[in-house]
Amino acid sequence: MPQAFDAQNPPFDRLSHDEIGTLRAAIDIGYFAPGESVIPSGQRSEHLHVVIKGRVEERDGDTVESSLGPKDTFDARSLVHGPAGTTFVAAEETLCYLLPKAVVQDLISRNPGFAAFFYSEISRKLRSYDRRDRTGVDSALRAHVREVRYHAAIFVDGSTSLHDAGQLMQERNNNTLFVRDGARTGIVTGANLAKAFVVDRKPLDAPVREVCHFDVVAIDADDFIFAAVIAMTRHNKRRLAIRSGDDYVGVLEDIDILGLVAGNPQLIPGQIDQAKVPADLKACALDIQSQVERLHRQGARVEVIAEITSDLNRRLFAKLFEMVAPPSIREHGCLLVMGSEGRGEQTVRTDQDNGILLAKPVPEADLAAFRTAFSGALESFGFPPCPGDVMVKNPRWSQPIDDFLFQLEGWVRSPAEDGPMNLGIFFDAVSVTGHHDLLDRAKSTMVDLMRGETAYLARFARAIDLFAGASAGMLTSFMASVGVGSDEIDVKKSGTFPIVHGVRTLAIDQGIREVSTADRIAALAEAGLFGADFGRELTSALSYFMEIRLRSQLAAMATGKRERESIVKLGELTTRDRDLLRDALRVVKRFREIVRNRYHLSVF
Repeated sequence: MPQAFDAQNPPFDRLSHDEIGTLRAAIDIGYFAPGESVIPSGQRSEHLHVVIKGRVEERDGDTVESSLGPKDTFDARSLVHGPAGTTFVAAEETLCYLLPKAVVQDLISRNPGFAAFFYSEISRKLRSYDRRDRTGVDSALRAHVREVRYHAAIFVDGSTSLHDAGQLMQERNNNTLFVRDGARTGIVTGANLAKAFVVDRKPLDAPVREVCHFDVVAIDADDFIFAAVIAMTRHNKRRLAIRSGDDYVGVLEDIDILGLVAGNPQLIPGQIDQAKVPADLKACALDIQSQVERLHRQGARVEVIAEITSDLNRRLFAKLFEMVAPPSIREHGCLLVMGSEGRGEQTVRTDQDNGILLAKPVPEADLAAFRTAFSGALESFGFPPCPGDVMVKNPRWSQPIDDFLFQLEGWVRSPAEDGPMNLGIFFDAVSVTGHHDLLDRAKSTMVDLMRGETAYLARFARAIDLFAGASAGMLTSFMASVGVGSDEIDVKKSGTFPIVHGVRTLAIDQGIREVSTADRIAALAEAGLFGADFGRELTSALSYFMEIRLRSQLAAMATGKRERESIVKLGELTTRDRDLLRDALRVVKRFREIVRNRYHLSVF
């Protein structure tokens, strides 16, 4: 038996010492000449193959689906699901370890972690890897609130004097009290009492109801810590009430989770609020970016990083708007962010995608000044101009609502090539500050124009093939059509974009107003456009593409090569990542076919 077999190579790293011994005792080695079929299509494999030397191509007819090199494993699906749906052919002289089917199936039945690899669902594999890899801050972030040492709830009546409330805080060593005042429940803190005495000159016998806050932000005891961090960031709170059922059971303060979360992102909103001039916000923008790097370095999940980052960026944009917008624009405007920023899927700071809708025309001088000041300030913070000019600075994206609605109709009706992409960008918009109803009106108009209009939707859906050459083809050469080297893949073009745009198309078709891609997928599955299982696969594939793209973005920033922010070198991926990438690309291929068939894109 070949002792050189690498037992640390996934999925074999999930096996126990005794299980590895069983496997090694059964391993054989096979030789395959160039062009020889290793596993023919339609034939069930009697072995699990692991490439030792050489290269094997997975072919679907004339299409090369993937290229497998040393340490890559195939064909797990055939081993447990039936005959192979594709053909595996030796592209050059190849040696493989041959792991007998009976031995592998016995290990599958005994080891759930090992078994997860043998199911084609990428969501199952990602969950399995996640359990093994979760360490550092991600482990803390995924602890439950009830597992943290928080302050138990203490209740007082609204008529309690400020003096007695302060005494109770000192006696119970708790800086926060819940205040019951009739049907209302509020919170009062030591800082509230100090302000009442020192600033407002309240008498000691004043009732505590006069200084407490009844806008209580709460989180459930069974929620994850990352949800608490997001809530603190979103609402600019240093503490949250904790609920269990219908009752308040305690208070979670930022200091309670300070040691759990890298960089303590809930402190950044305070820095943004304290900024006096636009230049003060530059340091906040840098802190947000540093936060992304710290959270990723310590193992936080990409979805958590994206949500925290989106909330912080939106707060920064709203503050900048407040600083530089003339009164006429503050009174009548609705500031938007779009693209990945709007969907809440942006992590590393990329180009600007923003705009403004106005309830009525404003003085042209005010609008011109705002366009220059807002876009210029963001550029100085490190947000580069959008190559497609989707920015407040562009009059197309900063105009009165009635003019914008006319433009929307033109994008739908006109055969111009930029229409579908502009519509897609706008459909991802969210309101940051101002008159939110303006965005609701514009989106409703867009959906009404397109919903049920098969020809319009088909034209819109065609963009899913914009980078068709970057789909799930051979991983060593299929990027040639988009100008990327033979051992590289653009994960944005090949993975993220077709999922995001296909889901966006179906959401418009169904009148779904969710903004994040994951929420849209869930709504589409509920509407029956595809099964819940496939919906989970689609969401998991998107999450994986976001994760490996984030790695590339951080590497590109470190080397100053921002043009490579979505390029992944296949040779630098682990065997586990190559396996997950193949699965994710297969999901993209299946989804592309769903969209193509629904809108009959083959006729174009």
